[in-house]
Amino acid sequence: MNSNELPVIGITMGDPVGIGPEIIAKVLADPALQGICRPVIFGDRRVIEHELRKLGIAAQLAVRASYTRAGLGQHPELIPVSDLDPAGLVPGSPTQATSQAMAAAIIEAVGHARSGGIDAIVTAPINKKALNQAGYGYPGHTEMLAALTGTNDVVMMLAGERLRVVLVTIHCALADVPGRLSIEAVVKTAAITSDGLRRFFTPHTAPRIAVAALNPHAGEGALFGREEQTIIGPAVERLRAMGLEVSGPHPPDTVFYAAARGAYDAVVCMYHDQGLIPLKLLHFEDGVNITLGLPIIRTSVDHGTAYDIAGRGLASPASLLSAIKTASAMARTGR
Repeated sequence: MNSNELPVIGITMGDPVGIGPEIIAKVLADPALQGICRPVIFGDRRVIEHELRKLGIAAQLAVRASYTRAGLGQHPELIPVSDLDPAGLVPGSPTQATSQAMAAAIIEAVGHARSGGIDAIVTAPINKKALNQAGYGYPGHTEMLAALTGTNDVVMMLAGERLRVVLVTIHCALADVPGRLSIEAVVKTAAITSDGLRRFFTPHTAPRIAVAALNPHAGEGALFGREEQTIIGPAVERLRAMGLEVSGPHPPDTVFYAAARGAYDAVVCMYHDQGLIPLKLLHFEDGVNITLGLPIIRTSVDHGTAYDIAGRGLASPASLLSAIKTASAMARTGR
């Protein structure tokens, strides 16, 4: 990609019986997309075209059996990965065929990103059970992308204009969180976060990272727990010794307020809801999921397949558009 060229962004279809095809169709109808990127959709031609017709969207797609960057035209591209019959699909009810199509879109997009054919991937939502139904035993997108790219250490960042949060532990029971925390896990998460921020978001300044405590009042001198003294505090000291601008452990009930007011570039959180509750309070419509640590750029919507409203035309494309904008900005900054 040269300095005058719009980034080429690959958009995966997501679950064909979720809201992925609908929000992709709605984004294609948004005039703002033309100035953001050159989109390449990896999905099912008949499913996407059916959604465009149903919504009354006149967007034209250039459908290609094979794709080369040099062959990009004026219209959004679509690379078919399956051939589903839209008339036979039931919104909210995945099948073996729809699940395999969902997985195929991801695999195809990753291959093009690794070869340099596209500059970043933006993923529409998938269903984890359907992914396993297709024969891919991953807990979700992130783990599948890590396996496809041969990456051992990745970090999930959720981001909006006012707040970025990163998770040390992700999908596990709250009761399991203390046992999954370690000095090494906190250090790895914060270090990958710092590297990703420096590369894509704060290229000219050292990223300021706040590390949240696990317990109320940061443990109150071990009165409410010792993880701050035995794990989180030592991890922060190690990160500082590495030359990173990291502080903490900060009481969780105040650190997000400070970060949303610009005091920090990101907050490293100990568990899922600790980070996602404040993030979604501020960025429920436009939050973006970013995977740091991969050899490719990947962003995603910050919501699921929304089976309850699939096929009804009610889904908002705001998070997908934000994810595309973020991926485009990352591709420009990180090139």
